[in-house]
Amino acid sequence: MYYPDTIQKLIESFSKLPGIGPKSAERLALHVATKMKEEDALSFAKGLISVKRDLMHCSVCGNLTDKNPCSICRDSHRDRSVIAVVEEIKDLIAMEKMREYRGLYHVLNGVISPMNGIGPQDINIPSLLERLKNEEVKEIILATNTTIEGESTALYIAKLLENTDIKVTRIARGLPVGGGLEYADEVTLLKALEGRREIINNNK
Repeated sequence: MYYPDTIQKLIESFSKLPGIGPKSAERLALHVATKMKEEDALSFAKGLISVKRDLMHCSVCGNLTDKNPCSICRDSHRDRSVIAVVEEIKDLIAMEKMREYRGLYHVLNGVISPMNGIGPQDINIPSLLERLKNEEVKEIILATNTTIEGESTALYIAKLLENTDIKVTRIARGLPVGGGLEYADEVTLLKALEGRREIINNNK
């Protein structure tokens, strides 16, 4: 009520971002209005538009990309026999920052959560199963977070792959219970990956 409509609308827009409360949104909007150069504001606006118009989900792994398939799926130097299954794109980024994992990914874009009305068909589990029909995958690394939903999702996928020729492993408990991959430092995440345990070995 204290600002012109244009600034008020900008405050409301910033308030929609995660982690941005009313005070932070107000500061950001005032900074854009009074401190930011016009060319920087225009570049910022163009960046927002480009993110929504030019980005898409990779048709293979579910990663965000401006070219389909994404650069990871197109990389011929990747180990195509191993796929790490992660919850979100931010978890994929966290694993990439290690610079040690050279396999492929599959992004679920969520977890099974019956309390929130999210079932296996609502995330990228069907696309994972379809993908496994066409690729020579020897190991699936279940790298979902160590939350109740993450563990339940990992167990569900493991059960689906129980009678296949694919080895199914789970990242080790180097991560704190309830913690997310995105918050783990590279060393902790690497140790969790290296110490992954076997859930199902179908290659007996």
